[in-house]
Amino acid sequence: MCELLAMSANTPTDLCFSFTGLTRRGGDTGPHKDGWGVAFYEGKGVRSFHDADASANSRIAEVVQTHPIKSEVAICHIRQANVGEICLANTHPFIRELWGRYWVFAHNGQLTGFRPEPGFYEPVGDTDSEALFCDILNHLRSHCSRDTPLEDVVARLVSLSQAYASEGVFNLLLSNGDWLFTYCTPKMASITRRAPFGPARLKDADVTVDFESETTPNDIVSVIVTEPLTTDEKWDVYQPGEWRLWKNGEVVMSGLTKQAQAG
Repeated sequence: MCELLAMSANTPTDLCFSFTGLTRRGGDTGPHKDGWGVAFYEGKGVRSFHDADASANSRIAEVVQTHPIKSEVAICHIRQANVGEICLANTHPFIRELWGRYWVFAHNGQLTGFRPEPGFYEPVGDTDSEALFCDILNHLRSHCSRDTPLEDVVARLVSLSQAYASEGVFNLLLSNGDWLFTYCTPKMASITRRAPFGPARLKDADVTVDFESETTPNDIVSVIVTEPLTTDEKWDVYQPGEWRLWKNGEVVMSGLTKQAQAG
């Protein structure tokens, strides 16, 4: 199964430390060698990098690791292919425009027999993940508008996620640059770093960082992943069926779907 990484922060922050740990799992310490991608929001724009090669050996990934790109929201994905060929068109995260904003999506898991209805948004590649993304945006375009209250948009995202999760494995990262929506069906974890900051060591690389020297006392930075990236920090593990909406590094809405509670 693929692995996910996202960041939500209250100030532009680079992802180098976490990105370095995740990319080692792409063909070095893990089997996710079938491509990778990362998208950084910068204002209303998105700076994205994709590669169909293993992230552990990618020269493009090296550039991202060594050139700090500061963002308040970022989404990253390393792929272990199960649906769709290994090619650039099938690498996450996927990006589309809706209501004058770029929406960025990444997913891990597999939905057996997923067949979306045709709509305005169509996939370019042949993954079930991109088809899912297009289906989500088609639902939002049909049932909401740019003026729909955020609570109503989130309620629809939760309802859709619950329906998708009933068909298979469904871990989701979705953002429009203002907020980050996350949904977990087998596993996901998060950590929120704030003052007083301390050191952290990666599991998958011999890298340690002292966040106190890299931050200010007002910084709040949250990282969301499939599997914890560090060995010496306490991560908050999602429950299956749990969703959270992040903004400026903090959870502003959350819940647990009834389907997960019943299971």
